Amino acid sequence: MIVVADTTPINYLILIDQIHLLHTLFDRTFIPTSVHGELLRPAAPSPVRTWASTPPAWLEIRSPSVTQLVTAKLDEGERDAIALALELHAPRIIIDESKGRKAAKSHGLSIIGTLGILEQADLLGLVDLPTAISRLRSTSFYIDPARLDALLKQRQ
Repeated sequence: MIVVADTTPINYLILIDQIHLLHTLFDRTFIPTSVHGELLRPAAPSPVRTWASTPPAWLEIRSPSVTQLVTAKLDEGERDAIALALELHAPRIIIDESKGRKAAKSHGLSIIGTLGILEQADLLGLVDLPTAISRLRSTSFYIDPARLDALLKQRQ
C-alpha cells in the first residue's frame, strides 16, 4: 500500500524516534516537495531538519502535477499532500490538522494521523503505545489529553 504524508506526522514521528514505522507499515511513502521544504525550514526542530536533509531511500519526494483540485484554504503542504494522494490514487493520507483531514475526506481519501500510525504499530507489536504516547506528550504535539488517556485505556 502506498501512502502520502503531510508535514506534522512526519515531524512528530521523527521527534519520538518512530519514523521507521512508515517504512514498516507501508510499501511506499510519498511526501510532496513542499512538505520536504517545510521539514527543512530553520524553525523546524534540529532532528527533523537533519533527517530531512538526508531522507531515507524508502521516502519518495514528488510534487503533484495539479494542485488546483484542492480548493480548501490549507497550507501548501496540506494542499499538496492531498493533491498528490489524489494523483497517485493513494488509498490513505497521513494528516493531523483538522482542516486538512476534513478536506482530505471531502475528496474521498481515507485518513490516518500520527496517533493512528502509533496505534496500528502497537497492534502489530512494533511499538509500545504507552511509551510512544509518553514521548509524544514531551513534544509540542497537541491533542486533548482525555483522548490520549482514552486511547491508552482502550488498549488495556
